[in-house]
Amino acid sequence: VQLQAYGGGLVQAGGSLRLSCIVSGRSVRFDLLGWFRQAPGKEREFVAAITWSGTRTEYEDSVKDRFTISRDNDKNMVYLQMNSLKPEDTAVYFCATRYSAGDYYIATSAIEYNYWGQGTQVTVSS
Repeated sequence: VQLQAYGGGLVQAGGSLRLSCIVSGRSVRFDLLGWFRQAPGKEREFVAAITWSGTRTEYEDSVKDRFTISRDNDKNMVYLQMNSLKPEDTAVYFCATRYSAGDYYIATSAIEYNYWGQGTQVTVSS
């Protein structure tokens, strides 16, 4: 199973980026898909997650109303639309999948996810 995240880059504060993550090797149709981030010197933190049907999502408080997670089960992909970016959003962003997680519970701890992508750098300048 491989997850590849892309779409990061350098953007000015207030700008937008859209991250994408494609999963190969297995279908994630019934998996919980999530995004985490890790800034230099800090622990990996939860950003957002979406259940398999797409009907339930959860966000870390600081990104609510700015970030939107979505998924395309036919394409085996998950996305993170990031608007109104702030310098404190600067980090490496990782996508992750949790097997057959049902359509209610949303895991927010990194240890609960089974596979991870390699990360994509997002840098927001002030």
